Amino acid sequence: MRRTLPKSAGATCVLGISAFYHDSAAALLVGGEILAAAQEERFTRKKYDHRFPINAINYCLKEAGITLGDLDYVGFYDKPLAKFDRLIETYVAFAPQSFRSWMNSIPMWLNSKLHLQTEMERAFGGQYRGRYVFADHHESHAASAFFPSPFQEAAILTLDGAGEWSTTTLGFGRSNRLRITHEIRFPHSLGLLYSAFTYFVGFRVNSGEYKVMGLAPYGEPRFKDLILQHLIHVRDDGSFWMDMSYFNYCQGMTMTSEKFHHLFGGPPRDPESSISQREMDLAASVQTVCEDIMLKCARHLHKLTNSKNLVMAGGVALNCVGNSRILREGPFENLWIQPAAGDAGAALGVAYLVWHHVASHPRMNDARDLQQGSLLGPQFTDTEIRDFLQGVGACYHVFASEADLLERVTDLLAQEKVVGWLNGRMEFGPRALGARSILGDPRSRSMQTTMNLKIKFRESFRPFAPCVLKEDAGEYFGLQGESPYMLLVAPVLEKHRRSLTDREKATAMDPDLRKRVNVMRSSIPAVTHVDYSARVQTVDADRHGRFYRLMKQFKEKSGCPVLINTSFNIRGEPIVCTPQDAYRCFMGTDMDALVLEDFLLMKSEQLKPRAFDLEAYKASFKPD
Repeated sequence: MRRTLPKSAGATCVLGISAFYHDSAAALLVGGEILAAAQEERFTRKKYDHRFPINAINYCLKEAGITLGDLDYVGFYDKPLAKFDRLIETYVAFAPQSFRSWMNSIPMWLNSKLHLQTEMERAFGGQYRGRYVFADHHESHAASAFFPSPFQEAAILTLDGAGEWSTTTLGFGRSNRLRITHEIRFPHSLGLLYSAFTYFVGFRVNSGEYKVMGLAPYGEPRFKDLILQHLIHVRDDGSFWMDMSYFNYCQGMTMTSEKFHHLFGGPPRDPESSISQREMDLAASVQTVCEDIMLKCARHLHKLTNSKNLVMAGGVALNCVGNSRILREGPFENLWIQPAAGDAGAALGVAYLVWHHVASHPRMNDARDLQQGSLLGPQFTDTEIRDFLQGVGACYHVFASEADLLERVTDLLAQEKVVGWLNGRMEFGPRALGARSILGDPRSRSMQTTMNLKIKFRESFRPFAPCVLKEDAGEYFGLQGESPYMLLVAPVLEKHRRSLTDREKATAMDPDLRKRVNVMRSSIPAVTHVDYSARVQTVDADRHGRFYRLMKQFKEKSGCPVLINTSFNIRGEPIVCTPQDAYRCFMGTDMDALVLEDFLLMKSEQLKPRAFDLEAYKASFKPD
């Protein structure tokens, strides 16, 4: 559905781009409104695709009904020359050990990254002749956090691996301006510290950090003091200094050094080996250190700004446990976090910087969350879906009435069926928020294992997230305010927890995580983690439409206002974008049902329920 705002109306059009490093994306502002935003990976099906996001750009233009020639500005989310300067200085400082890393990265820089405007002009085929703007990386993050937020003034905290030089910044925004006031510089980085432990416990850097966060509740932070004594010195204001002799990311192809390995009792875990108590305790330790630093930074920022509002972005802002500690223990009254907190969201940030700082447009003076539920991607018509389903010979039911569709789907959910759900515009950011989701009944004690092993093909220790009707969140979770973007963790309330038997208590300490996670800890066991926490999404009528009405219907039928909401994909695959993507995932897994807008497919009714080779399908995506 196009949201056309023609140039004849005088609307300024700004395209923001992030590319070439991690998770490329494009975002479009027309007249200051977010018309569209999407990650390139959703179109190419290559997870964390870093290439120039031409598919995402074409989608944004199509959504607005404009062409490249209609754009007034193109903004890029960082400054390549400044980043190249940092790389050169780092390689020189660590030579000759850095030679291999240097030789691995320099060809890409010489071929494309140093000639970014030329690369963009080539990709645009000469159709765009307007101005290019290159913003500071952390300014782009800051803008993505502040300008879509509902606050007219706010303190700004950004934390990630590294931009040009900055790795952590503090700032302040008021009206249509923001300013970065303090920074911590590379190589000292909270994001890279966390990534070093991600690598050491056997997960993939830049994609496995959330696994470390999920693993942390299984362990005890017994290495915390060792980390603080040797790896990182933390001051009361949240600033820190890292001993680089324990790390290898400046000069080598890995994250940690032999000195790091010796300190923690051996080499990194082989990714294919079992997870030991050491890895669990390491995860708990670095998670605690990360949370403490985030909280100290927030407290210091409050002293500097005296603001009651805090906004956050950068990859570390996806650490929902740390975010929750800031909200629970910090001095700020209100917290808003960019849903696409990583580099993808910086494409939106640079577009806002251009709109407000370069074009000097004022902010809308209303207390609205301008992110629109982060539902900013493509959507599909019934005609498009019908044509596809008929083309592949699928068996389907179509519902003329939404009420009839929701009645049937909630029946399936109440019968403990797993349902793939594609509805409306795709989410922008890493979380499924009810548009591209796999849904299940959280009351089922077997659902967590079923979804992990038969649908997601991932590690069985990982918890699933609950979505809950906003008005009922306080009945199930100890949540402060709302959490529409699934970026906060809250405890399951005592009244929903159950006492464990002696046998269950013993199982809860078993070295095998698959046994631990299957202990039934509450009335909603499939979304209750081993520490009784849950990564909560609150669902409301204004943002979520049909998804909200589905949950209302499920509550009326079951008495439970909670559903499992996990991303519609398998391990190593981006979240699905199109009906074709959703159908392929549905057919390649043990999912029971698939909803594509007004269409319902049942696995049992398909003529070829294994039309796709399962192993070939899983192998087509690299593990994340």
